[in-house]
Amino acid sequence: MDETLSEAMAYLGMLSILLAFLLETRNVLHSKQPLYLFLMAFGSGLLGIRAYLISEWAFLVLEVVWCGAALAALMALRKTSPTDDVQASS
Repeated sequence: MDETLSEAMAYLGMLSILLAFLLETRNVLHSKQPLYLFLMAFGSGLLGIRAYLISEWAFLVLEVVWCGAALAALMALRKTSPTDDVQASS
């Protein structure tokens, strides 16, 4: 893969994670909302690919686990029904 593309992918991943974090800390998003989880999964996925390409194995493990946790949370959200959300907020 071209180094410029790899670096661009890293910056896009970093921006995605930082955007999710900033929106969460400003109470715009909650950490269990689909958009937050998508931004985290997308960003950490890109950073995981970058870590693999540059042989940063500890960083790769971190990003794979982070991406996996975000994807698992997204899947769990898909399994909950709208009535579960209404009952949980009551």
